[in-house]
Amino acid sequence: MSAVFEIVHRLRPMAEADLPRIHRIELASYEYPWSLGNFADSLAAGYSMWVREAEGEVIGYYVMMAAAGEAHLLNLTIAPIWRRHGLGRDLLDHCLARASDHKAGSLFLEVRTSNTAAIALYHSSGFVDLAVRRAYYPARDGREDALIMKKELSC
Repeated sequence: MSAVFEIVHRLRPMAEADLPRIHRIELASYEYPWSLGNFADSLAAGYSMWVREAEGEVIGYYVMMAAAGEAHLLNLTIAPIWRRHGLGRDLLDHCLARASDHKAGSLFLEVRTSNTAAIALYHSSGFVDLAVRRAYYPARDGREDALIMKKELSC
């Protein structure tokens, strides 16, 4: 007889106490991460910020700004050891629902052109390519382009 272990996941609004753990995930995920101040400023500004927990441990998060009938996904990250389990898609779906709650008609984002996994996730979720923002992100050899993507929402 084998025991079945189920990990309890939940989504909740981000709190200031989450920022150190979120920043550790950010540092482990990106060569050019957001600063702790970026997260604190976004929280203070009232952006829609949510965390995903597993057994009480923060394992992912997103930051979305909504205003004037549109929303902008600023950051969506899953801790490296929790990737490839559909958790990013779940966070994105939650973000899309919150954007609709804010009466946004569309959700925009920028993603590094080298981030093929994220681009595939966004395409499979109905995002379309709008344009390329040249030299948007810092990179080892100078700057990297960003792909601007958009998804129309039904509020």
